[in-house]
Amino acid sequence: MTLLTPDNDVGPDPGTAPSAVRGTPRPRPGRRPRRAAPARLRLRRAVVSGVVITLVGTGITAGAWVAERGPFTPVPTTAIVPLASTSLAVAPDGTRTPLAPGSGLVFLEGSRVAVTDPSAATAAEEATAQEMRDWLAAGTVPGAGTEFEDMATNALLDIYALTLDDGAVVAGWTPHWRYAWPRDNAFVAVALAATGHTDDALEVLEFLQGVQSSDGSFQARYLPDASGPPDDRGVQTDATGWSLWGASAVIASIEDPQRRADAARTLAPLIERSTAHILSLTKDGTALPPASPDYWEKRTRKATLGTSAPLLMALHGAGDLMTLLDEPRRASAAASAATTFDAVVKDAFGPTFPREKGGSAVDTAVAFLLPPFAATADDDVLTAWRAAPATMARAGGGLAPGAGWKQDGISWTPTTSVFAMTAACSQESEAALGWLRWVDSHRTTTGSIPEKVLFDGSPAQLAPLAWSSANVLLALSCLDG
Repeated sequence: MTLLTPDNDVGPDPGTAPSAVRGTPRPRPGRRPRRAAPARLRLRRAVVSGVVITLVGTGITAGAWVAERGPFTPVPTTAIVPLASTSLAVAPDGTRTPLAPGSGLVFLEGSRVAVTDPSAATAAEEATAQEMRDWLAAGTVPGAGTEFEDMATNALLDIYALTLDDGAVVAGWTPHWRYAWPRDNAFVAVALAATGHTDDALEVLEFLQGVQSSDGSFQARYLPDASGPPDDRGVQTDATGWSLWGASAVIASIEDPQRRADAARTLAPLIERSTAHILSLTKDGTALPPASPDYWEKRTRKATLGTSAPLLMALHGAGDLMTLLDEPRRASAAASAATTFDAVVKDAFGPTFPREKGGSAVDTAVAFLLPPFAATADDDVLTAWRAAPATMARAGGGLAPGAGWKQDGISWTPTTSVFAMTAACSQESEAALGWLRWVDSHRTTTGSIPEKVLFDGSPAQLAPLAWSSANVLLALSCLDG
């Protein structure tokens, strides 16, 4: 048996953990009045993580994809990653505290305020819980009235708890994850906008704008107080693409033309720097960008789809953003570069769309070429995406980050939920429902989505994880239409 810890697991490097971060729970004073919380919200004591798994040699029930195409047999393993936290509690003074497995604490109705006995909650605890209920009621819960309503409600509350006063969204609350990754922040911003919390979404993007370098690049991750990166991990090119994509998606979701234009002007530095940087990296859309770490966060000498796809999706939105900024020539240049770069990416990675140019193993990035990241679903991409789970599947029933990932039997909820999202947004509803049910059935006892799921179906590493929570909300938003 192999015991994996944050120090030897492939994932975020330990770095230097920041000290505990305090912050008044969101929303802050001055926000619009919130509607009363719906009566249907109930105390979430324990959302049981039902395991639906048959081990190697007998097939695995991992959702609609397996049901359609038959069982697969991943390499057997007994690797174990401990579960450090089941959820995240927010105290009236803004202090966040991860809940250890078996803590016995429960959340007050519709909140992330943890108590031992709800009937003995203090006035301050009740007031803080009410602020969270009001925040929920001010937006929408995707999947309301369906089997996924509870998962969506918990995902929203977890994002609320992971978002700080300066707009920074930390990936998770255990020490090695308590940083703001541009990618995670972009996904959360889009999910917030999709669920009616546009002001919060714009604040997340303003945080990214504030930490972005003057040349348009981003470090891999940042301290949540915006004071800089926690280590020398260095620039990660896909972050510029994710941030500009996030700005494009959030601004496009704003229905009022004046508010949309105002939002673009507020984010003008982010938009202009990012667009210029991407045009420079791709030589105005005529070439793949230089090799750079992508969401695998590993050094590479080869161009990867995980870097190119986010830049492509960003360029597709840059033209409209430049139009909103009253920059017609720059809008035309960005739109032209997007068309050219689309062909460059598909020529370089198609028709099978592997992780690396010239390679054969696919990874999560094949999904980055489908809706909601692209306007339409290309036939070759759909074919590669549909085939990918056969090589990325793990014994826990979910997916690894890629076919070339280590064979440890561990499923990752970020990848699995990305496949759920792209399935939902590409009209592949049966597959979307299968992956969403898998995520739903592997939540922690307090309702949060963990980063990983072991070979035996146990949640692992930590919960909640901001990226997975955002993906689930976006998937359900697509299913809602």
